[in-house]
Amino acid sequence: MNTKKKVPSNVIDLSRILRQKETEIELLQKTFTEIGSELNLSRVFQIVSERARTLIDAETILIPIINYDNQTYTYRGGSGKNVEEIVGESLPLNFGVCGWVLKHKKPWWRGMLDELSDDEKNRWEKNVGNILLVPLQGKKRFLGGISGLNKVGGKGFDRRDFNLLQLFAGIVSVAIENAMVVKSNEEFRTELKLLNNQLSDNNKQLEYLSLYDPVTALPNRSLSHYRLTQDIKDAEFGKSNIGILLIDIDRFKDINDTYGHEQGDHLLNKIARRFEQRIRNHETLARLGGDEFIIVLPEHNKHQTIKRAEQFINSLQEAFVIKGNNIVVNASIGIAIYPEHGNAYSHLLKHADVAMYAAKNSNLSFNVYDPENDRLVKGHLTLVSEVRKALEEKHFKLYYQAKVNASDGQIIAAEVLGRWHSHTLGEVSPEIFIDILAESNLLDEYTYWAIKTALAQAKEWQATFRPIRIAVNLSPHTLMHPDFKQRIDQLIKDESDGALLTFEITENLFLSEFDRVSDVLEYIHSLGVELSIDDYGTGYSSLNLLRRLKVSELKIDRSFIEDVAHNKDDEVIVHSIIELAHNLSLKVVAEGVETEDALNLLKKLGCDIIQGFLISKPLPVKEFNAFFREPR
Repeated sequence: MNTKKKVPSNVIDLSRILRQKETEIELLQKTFTEIGSELNLSRVFQIVSERARTLIDAETILIPIINYDNQTYTYRGGSGKNVEEIVGESLPLNFGVCGWVLKHKKPWWRGMLDELSDDEKNRWEKNVGNILLVPLQGKKRFLGGISGLNKVGGKGFDRRDFNLLQLFAGIVSVAIENAMVVKSNEEFRTELKLLNNQLSDNNKQLEYLSLYDPVTALPNRSLSHYRLTQDIKDAEFGKSNIGILLIDIDRFKDINDTYGHEQGDHLLNKIARRFEQRIRNHETLARLGGDEFIIVLPEHNKHQTIKRAEQFINSLQEAFVIKGNNIVVNASIGIAIYPEHGNAYSHLLKHADVAMYAAKNSNLSFNVYDPENDRLVKGHLTLVSEVRKALEEKHFKLYYQAKVNASDGQIIAAEVLGRWHSHTLGEVSPEIFIDILAESNLLDEYTYWAIKTALAQAKEWQATFRPIRIAVNLSPHTLMHPDFKQRIDQLIKDESDGALLTFEITENLFLSEFDRVSDVLEYIHSLGVELSIDDYGTGYSSLNLLRRLKVSELKIDRSFIEDVAHNKDDEVIVHSIIELAHNLSLKVVAEGVETEDALNLLKKLGCDIIQGFLISKPLPVKEFNAFFREPR
């Protein structure tokens, strides 16, 4: 009789265990294959939570991840009961199981829930009978953990579940970390794209504002400079004349004081529209600032220009209505003719300005420039001789105007400003003697003297007080001269010297060849000298170029600062410059600060450095030393 041989129970148990092991290994391999190349973070969390739940037979799996602030954690994934209300919630690190695991650097297993008080448990853990949480440790940082809540069937998690979940966590942690890095990069790229779009929009707005007057929408001083320069080239080629009208609105300050700046701007806009109706093709009407307008009339001789001046005066005869009041506006016009009165923008504008003040003084509506009435022209040759002598005999002096940190008022730099007291002429304006130096080809020598003197003074202050940078203005002519590098090498011996200097350059420099400008500025930067764009907002610089050049600082032109506390348009321009400069990691200096209102607004807008009479007027060395010692 055949009898069936009974299989021992230990053999059955071993066979079951082997099948179970095979299933677990297959699940681990499948998980590794699925997430190994998966970079979608949400998909990774979904796969990991579902596989972990199957692996340890849990009712619920949650994946708490430490946030980048290292102060909180968020349940980023889950599978099973109640996950919809849990996933996405954030908690402080000192709260709940995940905080405990991070604090103690070890997994959480059965019985450990009893170690927390009811106040320490979160609202889900209070209702959990059994919990298991193992750490997720990435290659670069602690990520969080994988948590199993309640075993299916009511049993507790055992050693096998604990070992399996730890093994599983070790396999998936790198994949989770990689997917988190990809997600972070995607978010960064999205944020960067939005920032670049905003920067581009702001750049376009700022470049428009740098060429057009925000009050009247007319071309501003910079654009009028460019257009007149082009007209001069055309006139030189065609042997023709250009008429220039410089128009100043009489007693405009009284209107501002009576009706306020807003109504004053409204009136300027109306005046601009009146003038605009009489402007023809190829002519330019621009607002220079304040209550001054310039009109450029190509192919106009003196007689034709006078007739046009009369037309513009007549256009103001009809009263303007401001706040229900009829206001009659008068104007004074100075006339200059190319090439009779000059062959460059600066000369023509200066002579038109002389003519305009002559018209005011004579109570005339307009006046044509006459060199005989120009006191500067009368003594021009004498002045040239005096300037040359002053340079040779070192009669020029440097005064220093403090630049202070906007946040605490501490002196961090100073700008040098030339002064000259002539024995025969008395105090001579820097605007006058700088022009004479330029016309006499002496400006370069004056500039190198100023750099040498300023550097010596900076070294003295470094020894006596503390190191501060001294800013020296450089003209485009000096900067682009073929001998510039050689001359600077003789003055600045090493980077310790360069660290005491800042060179201020104007935006007009950017009209030069970019490669040459870039090369010179790169050389200056290599010496440790900082570069500052002076009078920013009135010239031709593009943010595109600023990104590529070694510039450290922007100085907002005083024309935007002097009325910034009362003029919304100026405030918008200043705020835009500050934001854009900071996006390019540039410091911002406001020059010409004269009131507490302006100072407080500039601080609020985030300006870095303040300069102006409110802080200190330009001082000789002895007085600056005393100012330096004053407590702040």
